[in-house]
Amino acid sequence: MTGIRRTLAILGAVALSLTAVPATAAAGITDEVTMSLAKNGTLHVVEKISGGSGELKRTFLTRTRFDDDNDRLYQISNVKGGTLAGDVLTMKGPGTVEYDVKGAVTPAGAIEELRWFAVNGWSEPVTKATVKVSGPGQMQNLSCFAGELTSAIGCTSASMDHGATEAAFEQQNVGPGQALTVVVGYAKGSTSGAPILERRFSLAGAFTLNGVTGGALAALLVLLLGGVGLLYWTRGRDSRAAGHERNSVAPVQNGHFSPPDGVRPGQIGTLVDEQADVVDVTATIVDLAVRGYLRIDEQPRQTYDAPDWTLVRLPNAPVNTLLPYERALYDAIFDGRDMVLLSQMSGSFASHLGKVRDALYADVVTQGWFARRPDTERTRWTVIGVLLIGVGLLATVALAWFTTYGLLGLALIIAGGALAVGGQYMPAKTAKGSAALAHTMGFREYLFSGDLGEVPEQHRVELFSRYLPYAVIFDGVEHWSRVVASVTGNGPQSDNLYWYHGPAEWDLSKFAGSMRTFTTTTSGAISASRQFRTL
Repeated sequence: MTGIRRTLAILGAVALSLTAVPATAAAGITDEVTMSLAKNGTLHVVEKISGGSGELKRTFLTRTRFDDDNDRLYQISNVKGGTLAGDVLTMKGPGTVEYDVKGAVTPAGAIEELRWFAVNGWSEPVTKATVKVSGPGQMQNLSCFAGELTSAIGCTSASMDHGATEAAFEQQNVGPGQALTVVVGYAKGSTSGAPILERRFSLAGAFTLNGVTGGALAALLVLLLGGVGLLYWTRGRDSRAAGHERNSVAPVQNGHFSPPDGVRPGQIGTLVDEQADVVDVTATIVDLAVRGYLRIDEQPRQTYDAPDWTLVRLPNAPVNTLLPYERALYDAIFDGRDMVLLSQMSGSFASHLGKVRDALYADVVTQGWFARRPDTERTRWTVIGVLLIGVGLLATVALAWFTTYGLLGLALIIAGGALAVGGQYMPAKTAKGSAALAHTMGFREYLFSGDLGEVPEQHRVELFSRYLPYAVIFDGVEHWSRVVASVTGNGPQSDNLYWYHGPAEWDLSKFAGSMRTFTTTTSGAISASRQFRTL
């Protein structure tokens, strides 16, 4: 019996220990919220937190979607009992916190709707939430939603007093990612509150095309592009020359060659296209040879060798009579040497080409053909156009970000692009330059007309050679090389010209091909120099 009693006692103790559950506090907090809406539309909120301890955080929901174009903002201010950093409220629990909310009232037809997320975003779950709301007038309606932010499920309870001046809401178990949203309607005009809206950025909205933006864009384009056109009309047009200037060309007089206005090939090239480019330099090299400042010697080569030429400085050449751009080119070619291979000119030659180009531009101003250097004029207007494009880009971004008039900035970009491109056509010739150009064009027609008149045989080599540099400018090397090669008529071919020597077993029948290759190779060598890449 004693053993049985002992066993029963042990079993009873075990059963008692199994049924004894230690008492623990339920996790979470209790939130008692009191809200009062003022006449100015500001919502004053007091939250009494109990059941929690230590630091508590609440992340307010301060931005929601209002419509297709705008977000609705809620502004929190005048916080007491805690600290607000951005949208995060920090306080110590248990305790009480107060704050004001602006933007919680929205006109909706015949009523004004107060909407606020009375409980949401706490770092601890809210086991019980109660909300009391009072306002400046009688309530017209009320509702509440609990759960996820987009939830349409009603809260645990919602009611108003008999006088419809105070409403009460209650909800159990609001999780950290959930909210208790209360909505109360008042008569229209009860407050002066209004929602705070911020336009939501979208490309479609930023560049809205409608009657206003389309009309404004068209008007701006007409104004700006018209201004660019007017600028060209007043600043970029060549001055007019007399109509008879073009036909008064007689380059051959008494068997001697005299180009119109004494214009030299390099000058003609710069005058015609307003660019000091590679063909002008190539033509000037040929011109210096024809006029006796240097000689061009074609080098012998095997079948697969690249063609090459030696430029030879001629003694006693009157270099002091050269124009500044010609002297700059002459010095760039020889650089203290008596001869140089064309293929070996890329070193010191390249470093001097910038001076040649500057001298050519300065020369056309000295001649009175341009009031200002064409390259400076182009650069100025192109830079202004690029700056206008930059301003247009900034304006487009600003207008697109803050308004729906982003299209208007495109007008500035288009006008800037037109000015940058049109800047290439802004150099304008003076009346003297226009007359020289008319003479030049008449000379070109004369040169390719085939009617050269009666030129004495003894003058043909020199005369037709003098035409050749101009043919380089006018892209007529092939034609004039053949003319030069035929100066001996039906007799035997000559071995050389006074300014161009070929290798052994070479005669003038091969001159056209040699000259074509020389000009192409020379232009290629010049364009390979970075200082002269203008085309």
